Amino acid sequence: MTITRRDLIKAGVAAGTALSMPSVLRAQASPDDARAVRMVMSDLAVFDPILSTADITRMHSLAIYDTLFSLDSKLAPQPQMVANWDVSKDKKTYTFELRDGLNFHDGGPVTAADCVASIRRWSQVDAGGKLIMARAKDISKQDEKTFAIALKEPLGILLGALVEGLYLPIMREKDANRPATEQVTSNIGSGPFRFNDARAKPGASFTYDRNENYVPRQERPDGFAGGKVVKVDRVVWQNIADQQTALAALQAGETDFVLDPPADLYPVIESDPNLELHVLSKAGGTLFVRMNFLQPPFDNVKARQAMLHLIDQEAFLRMHPDPRYTQTVTSIFGNSPLYSNHENTGWFEKGGAPEKARQLFQEAGYAGEKIVIVQPTDWAAASDASQLLANTLRKIGANAELEPMTFSELTQRRANKGSIEDGGWNIFISDYSIANPISAPFLLANGNEAWFGWPKNDEYEALRAKWADVDTLEERQALARKMQGVWWDFVGGVLLGRAVQPTAHRKALTGLLEVPGAYGFPMWNMQKASA
Repeated sequence: MTITRRDLIKAGVAAGTALSMPSVLRAQASPDDARAVRMVMSDLAVFDPILSTADITRMHSLAIYDTLFSLDSKLAPQPQMVANWDVSKDKKTYTFELRDGLNFHDGGPVTAADCVASIRRWSQVDAGGKLIMARAKDISKQDEKTFAIALKEPLGILLGALVEGLYLPIMREKDANRPATEQVTSNIGSGPFRFNDARAKPGASFTYDRNENYVPRQERPDGFAGGKVVKVDRVVWQNIADQQTALAALQAGETDFVLDPPADLYPVIESDPNLELHVLSKAGGTLFVRMNFLQPPFDNVKARQAMLHLIDQEAFLRMHPDPRYTQTVTSIFGNSPLYSNHENTGWFEKGGAPEKARQLFQEAGYAGEKIVIVQPTDWAAASDASQLLANTLRKIGANAELEPMTFSELTQRRANKGSIEDGGWNIFISDYSIANPISAPFLLANGNEAWFGWPKNDEYEALRAKWADVDTLEERQALARKMQGVWWDFVGGVLLGRAVQPTAHRKALTGLLEVPGAYGFPMWNMQKASA
C-alpha cells in the first residue's frame, strides 16, 4: 500500500503532533525583537511593479511606495496621497493637490513633478494608463503640490483607471524617468515601510522597517484605502520553499505568518490552538490556463478550443479539500453580480469533453509535439493544477511536459516569446480577480501589447475599446455579453474555477486587513502580541 503525504498528515493530526522543523531553520529564524514580524512569502525577484503583475511584487510595492488613490473594501477609489481633487465643468481637466507631509525615504519631498513622471512611466505599460494617455492633451505640474490631467475628451473612468490595474507607484522623478522596460531597483518610495538594503538576502529573506516619518491619513483603514498605520518595527519576509518546513516554523513560533499554505495542511493548522486560517483577499481568484498564442500548437484556434472542452472544472476544484472555498466559473467576468453572464458557454459540461478535445487537437494538426507547462512549485494551487492539467492532456494523447520552477522564476520565464527550443513555453497557470476589461491584464487581446501569452483578436478589442465610453449599466452589461461571446470563440484563456486562498498565521498576530481582489494585502495595521 502506498502511504501518501496526506495520510501522514492525518496521522500526525490524530496523534496531536506537530510537523518537524529542521534545527538549522530554528537557528536562522530567531526574531530580532518582540515587535518584529516574520512572514513566509514567495520569493521576490522583481522589485518594480511596472515590470511585474506578481502578487509578491505588488505587496512589496504596497509597503514601500505610496499611490494617488486606493480601492476601499467596496472597490471604490479613495484618495491616498491626494488631499483634494477637482474636475472642470466640461469634464476634460482633472486637478490633483497632494496632501501635506509626503516625503521619500531619502528625505526629499514628494512633488507634483514626481507624480507626473510616475504616471507617464506607468501609462507605458498599464492598459488603463494607455487609455488615459490616448485621451490626454497634457499631464503637467501646476505647482510643487498640484498637477493636472487635461483631456481631449471626457473620460469618466479616469479615477478607476488610476487604481484598478497595475499598481501605480509614486517614485522619485529621477527613478520614474527610467524607461518602463528597465527595472527600478533603488527601492526608495514614500510609503509606510522602508526597504532595508543592508539586510537583503536574495533568495532567503528581505526586510522592511517601519518608516518613522510616514504621515498616514486620518481615516480608518478600509481595504487598501484609509490610514496606513504601521504598528510593528520590522517585517521580515522569509523564503522557505518547502511547505511542511514553513508550517513547522509557524507551529514553533519561529515565523508568524505563511502566505500560501497548501490545502492538505489545513487540518494541521486548524488543530493547533495557536494558529488560524484567515482569508484576507475576500474576492478570491479565478485560476486560469494561459496559452502561448505565438507558438504551436496554441497559435491555432482549434488547439485552444480543444483546451476549453478538455477542462473539467469540478475535477480541478476537488483538489481543494474544503468546497466552501471554491466555485465553478463560466464567465470571463468571474462571478461579478454586475457583468457575469452565460453568453457562449455551451462548452461547459460536467466531466469535460475529452473526445471532443482530442478531435479538435487533430483538426489543429497537432502531431505529438512537446507541450511545456511551467509549474510554480511554491504556489500550491497552481502547482497542483499544473500537474492535473498535464495528466489530463496525456490522457488524450498530448505530449505534456512539466517544467518545475519557483513562481519567481516563472514570472521571468513567461516573458520569453521564443520557441520551446529557445527557452519558451506553451502553458502556465495564473489567477485574476477584478475583471475590469480596461485594466485586467488577463482580458486584453491586443497581440504583442497584451499580457503574457499575447492573445490577439481584433473583433474583441473593438468591443473592449467601447467600455470606457459606455454610460449606463445596461449598455455595459450588453457589451459584456458581446465581449464574452467573442472571447469563447477565439479562447483567450481557459478558466479552472474560483477559490479563495486562506493564509495561516499565529493568533498572536492581529490586525491583518481583509481586502478586495486577489492582488496581495497590505502589512500596515497588523500587530504582534508579546510572548
